[in-house]
Amino acid sequence: MIIDPNIERQEAIISLPEDKILRNFRGEVLVDCSTPEKEYENGLFPVDQIFGYFNWMNKYSQLWKFDSNKIELFQKFTQEIIQPFEQYLVPVILLRKETPREAVCQVFEKVNTGGVSLTVFELLTATFATDEFRLREDWTKRQKELKAIGVLDNIQNTDFLQAVTLVATREHESGTISCTRKDILNLKLEEYNKWADRVMEGFKKAAKLLHTQKILSAKDLPYQPQLTALAAIFAVLGDRSETDPVRAKLVRWYWCGVFGELYSSAIESRIAKDLSQVLKWIEFGDSEPDTITDANFVPNRLVRLYTRRSAAYKGLSALLLRDGGCDFLTGFAIDTLKHFDEAVDIHHIFPRHWCEKHGIKPELYDSVINKTPLSAKTNKIIGGNAPSVYLSNIQKKGDITEERMDEILRSHVIDPVALRSDNFEFFFQARQKNLLERIEKAMGKSLLLDAELISESEYTEPIEYDE
Repeated sequence: MIIDPNIERQEAIISLPEDKILRNFRGEVLVDCSTPEKEYENGLFPVDQIFGYFNWMNKYSQLWKFDSNKIELFQKFTQEIIQPFEQYLVPVILLRKETPREAVCQVFEKVNTGGVSLTVFELLTATFATDEFRLREDWTKRQKELKAIGVLDNIQNTDFLQAVTLVATREHESGTISCTRKDILNLKLEEYNKWADRVMEGFKKAAKLLHTQKILSAKDLPYQPQLTALAAIFAVLGDRSETDPVRAKLVRWYWCGVFGELYSSAIESRIAKDLSQVLKWIEFGDSEPDTITDANFVPNRLVRLYTRRSAAYKGLSALLLRDGGCDFLTGFAIDTLKHFDEAVDIHHIFPRHWCEKHGIKPELYDSVINKTPLSAKTNKIIGGNAPSVYLSNIQKKGDITEERMDEILRSHVIDPVALRSDNFEFFFQARQKNLLERIEKAMGKSLLLDAELISESEYTEPIEYDE
């Protein structure tokens, strides 16, 4: 009973289904409050009657024929439970018109820790509504248009607002480009209207450029924030971006960001700096952006790329597609198979089963150096066989000459001799060097290619045999 001082009040509160009948797992009725009379009999007061309990109390008293004990019990319930609800003081935080928007956002998040956080988009929607502009409806239309373009499928409203804010702050008197939450909240409606359509075009042009680099879907995208920066750059450049020299510079900047893995931290400052520096580099021939000069990719990083969630891992897969990687079995370009929705994934070149059998260390055979994009059909033929065996099987099934097979292997920067001889060490070192050269070419700068490669003893681990 909720007014019993020896009982936790929370334990006296029960939840009932819509029909107000509580049953056990066998379907047996435990509590039946399906009618007001049964509520009175069970002594269960419905919470929704707290602010209008007189009618419920009168019928309750009538049912018990105005029994003095029942009336006294209900009076005590009223004093201890109902009246505190009626007299409860609701805290109010007064936010005046001059209160900064970022402060409003912070207050909401502190007070509403158990609810949905107020995003900058929500707050800006409310701000623009005072000027009778419906930001949510505007974004819904734009989002639908962006989602129709594969690589833009995951663009969020905050990404879009960041891009708009970047180009808008570029025109401020201070000349400081920024896209922090404070900057987004200070975005004016006239600035949004001026740049929103141009930013939309910027995202589309960015998607087109990435498509030429074989980054075809949102899951292939190494860094989402770098796409936001690229869209802002295109939004400012407009038609001036439609030349080969400009596109070449943007492509180089993009790959330096990917393989330098520079968009993994300090994202807002990196985006703002890149917009300023890349535009000056393109328009005035200024020095290269920091994203290019700071980018570095060391050989050992390549050996330790295991997960496809890594930006460099995704970038390397895209490079192999861009540079004409072909399926082993069909000879078709991998991006052609993806375009026609054929099952394509990253598969081991030296199969895991073969590597385990020959004592190759997992950290080597699971490295991206031993993986490449192939069709599911090809991978099925590969199975757990030695490369020399599966290559022979593929050539027979696909009626492929040895010369053509070698061409296909080279399209994945695989040394045919190493693969045909089942020489993992030779294969691994040759492909590591070849992949690094691809990365070097994409970044347009020299890497530390003379760094030590893995020694012979590091490729295998002792194999234990049963006696």
